[in-house]
Amino acid sequence: MLIAIFGENCTGKSTLAGRLKEELDAEIYTGKDYLRLAKDEASAQKLFRERLRDAVAGNSLIYVISEKEHLSLLPEGAVRVLVTAELKTIKERFAARMRGNLPPPVAAMLERNHGSFDKEPHRFHVVSGETELEGICGEIAAQG
Repeated sequence: MLIAIFGENCTGKSTLAGRLKEELDAEIYTGKDYLRLAKDEASAQKLFRERLRDAVAGNSLIYVISEKEHLSLLPEGAVRVLVTAELKTIKERFAARMRGNLPPPVAAMLERNHGSFDKEPHRFHVVSGETELEGICGEIAAQG
């Protein structure tokens, strides 16, 4: 089963992926991790697309996506999971990653990007801080 977990930064995608990894014994790729598959980007992307297609009907693979351009790598049959959070929560989490300081340009970028994944097709929608992870992990795992 291929599970694509996508959304903005600091929404809880990695937390969800970690929980699903435990439940499904899945391999996780994040962003451009696939570049390690080959020496050049084109070859790596080709190999990764094959791996994603194989995962649709095979071993569990989780792909965590923060850049909309990476959605185009997903084959038909991927279980698509949108993860969202309130802008305030995203800013708080991002500031914590930056040791408590959220520079105004970064805050402005987060504001511009907020909601950018919301209209993407998805089977599941996880709202950080509201959706109970154990339950949603069970629902996602049942898709396989």
